[in-house]
Amino acid sequence: MIPIKNKKDLKATIDEIRKFSFSYLQKYSPSKQQLRTYLLKKYFKSPASFTNKTELLNLIDFVISDLEKNHMISDKFYSDSKARNFIKRGYSLSKIRNYLINKGIKKDYINSTISKIESNNSEQDFFSAIKLCKKKRIGPCRDENNRMLFYKKDISILARSGFDYETSKKVMDLQKKDYEKFLRLL
Repeated sequence: MIPIKNKKDLKATIDEIRKFSFSYLQKYSPSKQQLRTYLLKKYFKSPASFTNKTELLNLIDFVISDLEKNHMISDKFYSDSKARNFIKRGYSLSKIRNYLINKGIKKDYINSTISKIESNNSEQDFFSAIKLCKKKRIGPCRDENNRMLFYKKDISILARSGFDYETSKKVMDLQKKDYEKFLRLL
């Protein structure tokens, strides 16, 4: 499988990769792609770098698959935990989806995480938009005299945060009393 001539060098290299992986896993909770990228950078910076990059990739993939078998790293767990944290912060579902895609998570895990969130709360984007309004002090948080002046700016802030136009408009059209009721629900 791995064409390294000296078996002692192979075992030492695999042990070294595991050691780097364990130290990284102690500090962070990465996805498989993040761990692979870290290990590649670590070895490309080292003075005793591999001449054959495919050998190094095979070794790294072997160690990552071993870590996955031992349940030390899991993209499904990573996807669920990141999504929970982002929901608490007020991120939209599209922003969460894009973040997980950029981190190299498989589409199956992303779709199951998003569907789990939507099954718990069908209006999750609406409540996330309300959280963002509270955090940024926009929309219904503004003084009634200034709301129309900053309407376009507030809509664009919500759009850049990943909310669609209907959800943004629905949140921006809330009255102060209704907004405070929704805040109590959160």
